[in-house]
Amino acid sequence: MAALPPEAREAALRHSSWASNRLESYERLAFLGDSVLGLAVASSLFGEFPDLDAGELTKILNQAVSGPSCSKVGTELGVPEMLIAADSGKGGGHRTSAEDLIAAERPLPEMTEALIGSCFLAFGFERTAAAVIDAFAPRMEEVRNTRTDFKSALQETVAAKGRQVEYEVVATSGPAHDRTYEVMVTVEGSQLGRGTGRSKKAAGQAAAEQALANLDD
Repeated sequence: MAALPPEAREAALRHSSWASNRLESYERLAFLGDSVLGLAVASSLFGEFPDLDAGELTKILNQAVSGPSCSKVGTELGVPEMLIAADSGKGGGHRTSAEDLIAAERPLPEMTEALIGSCFLAFGFERTAAAVIDAFAPRMEEVRNTRTDFKSALQETVAAKGRQVEYEVVATSGPAHDRTYEVMVTVEGSQLGRGTGRSKKAAGQAAAEQALANLDD
């Protein structure tokens, strides 16, 4: 990103409130960058995990490129500082300040994707993909190490879409010393999975695993 021409970097950091019309904002570049990011990470995962099916690869991919993941990477790459420099105290009127954009949930991950899109246009896929894999390597490693944590995987997946997960114990059976729990998981009020286990935690993991499978269908 440091090698990006100034005009290309500026385009990737231009919020809609900073532009004369929405087509000049970062949004089109974010659309492109999202696809470049997904392809780069998917290609890496495809080669690294020949024993995983498409559903498992999708779960890892969704976590690795989620909004929270992009926010972390963007922060590590200095995107907030770039945004402040791009603002240069030009706030006023209906223009949203850089500080407000950084504090909001969506702009930082989307601008990170927009910068990836700008890099793709400037340097091509091969060079951009190598930089993306390098930048997202810690996130990918984190996902690899926790990919059997279905509750975390589900949380990451639905959070990327701005949704919330809720768990509810809907049934218990057996004596106090040998209880079996049944947990239901819902997203935005829609039931996605049920699971049973000897503890609420185990039942929740089973429900989350089923929910992830339903999301992939």
